[in-house]
Amino acid sequence: MGIISWLVVGAIAGWLAGYLVKGDESLGVIGHIVLGIVGGLVGGFLAGLLTGGDYTTGINITTIVVAVIGAVIVVVGYNALRGNMRTGRGPV
Repeated sequence: MGIISWLVVGAIAGWLAGYLVKGDESLGVIGHIVLGIVGGLVGGFLAGLLTGGDYTTGINITTIVVAVIGAVIVVVGYNALRGNMRTGRGPV
C-alpha cells in the first residue's frame, strides 16, 4: 500500500507544483506528475530525516504537504539544471 499511496500523493503533488512553480519548463501535466512522484519521495525522505517522523503511510494532508514541498524542490532543481531560471512575467 505504501508505494501506491506515494504514487497517488506524488501525482497530486506534481500537479500542484506545476501551479506553484512558474516558468517555461514545457513539461506538461505528465512531466509534472512524474517529477511530483520523485519529489514526493524526496520530500518524504527529507522530512523523515529532519523530524524523525514517518511520512510514508497513507494519503492525508500531511503527506500531501510534504510531497508538494519535495515536488517544488525537484521542479526548481530540474529548471536550474536545464537553465530555465526565468520566473515571473514580462520579457527577458
